[in-house]
Amino acid sequence: MRVAVIGAGVIGLSTAQSIYEHYHDKVSPLTIEVYADVFTPLTTSDGAAGLWQPYLYDKGNVQETKWNKETFDYLLSFLSSPESIKMGIFLQSGYNLCTKRAPEPSFKDIVLGFRELTQRELDIFPGYSFGWFNTALMLEGKTYLPWLMNWLSQRGIKFYQRKIDSFQELADSGADIIINCSGVRSGDLQPDPELTPARGQIVKVDAPWIKHWILTHSFTAEIYSKPYIIPGSRLVTVGGTFQRGNWSRQNSSTDHKKMWDEACKLEPSLKHARIVEVWTGLRPARSKVRLERETMRSGLNTFEVIHNYGHGGYGLTIHRGCAEEAARLVGEVLQQKGWQTKPKSRL
Repeated sequence: MRVAVIGAGVIGLSTAQSIYEHYHDKVSPLTIEVYADVFTPLTTSDGAAGLWQPYLYDKGNVQETKWNKETFDYLLSFLSSPESIKMGIFLQSGYNLCTKRAPEPSFKDIVLGFRELTQRELDIFPGYSFGWFNTALMLEGKTYLPWLMNWLSQRGIKFYQRKIDSFQELADSGADIIINCSGVRSGDLQPDPELTPARGQIVKVDAPWIKHWILTHSFTAEIYSKPYIIPGSRLVTVGGTFQRGNWSRQNSSTDHKKMWDEACKLEPSLKHARIVEVWTGLRPARSKVRLERETMRSGLNTFEVIHNYGHGGYGLTIHRGCAEEAARLVGEVLQQKGWQTKPKSRL
């Protein structure tokens, strides 16, 4: 059986990993290939700050909250292993600040040590009257994606740097199952009016004295469009913007000034930080993740496509849960087609 994964961000690579883990000893032969026009360190996942945190509220989409929790628990399990530092995983505590009292977020029972802020803590942040403190995980894409690629390479997964223009292109070349993890480009492969780019611009600075992340929420503006400060293992990420429908990957001096001024108001010591990099990426924004199976036709033949895209600004936060669900859908196909074989005897 031949599986072709389109996309080499955190969604594509982790989905390839889950498929291998579930089926390499059940299907023979099993070939997994990853196709992408860009690989690490040039993907959207590489530019992300890497803080595990979904949007504050799941708006009834409990399935995504479940996938978020599965991802958090999976990453947390590596903290007791030396491998965690090679993966880019570590604990980080910080503040969610609000301009008014708000309901508890959907992730409150997933993170560690969740609590409301005290008045003394709020006094540190003028203009904010409510908020929460918790410990979460950092998962830095620039470390995690090379780790995933190395993990996959060691198990025989092949990588091809190539732009895929249609699902049929891969089906006609012999792919039995195609996994669509092409992010914001998914609309090029199949029209999706719900999918839109959400442009994000950030600044990476050298400010080693900043030890806690700070995210701010106004509830009248787009998520991520108010200032946030997220310290990583080496650099601090300052943001941000969330511009729906904006396809530009060019850095904007106007956006830079606005978010830098707001961040320095939030954390005045940033004025002494050295700016290392300005980066712009396109989040695949959608009302909810598209994670489903579709049977498609090419000539007289049919083939299976599993869509796994639309993760907005929280791909690193939800990736493993979605990868496991995509692998489950692959299992459905195997069962229906009769491709799944019993594990080889170890006797």
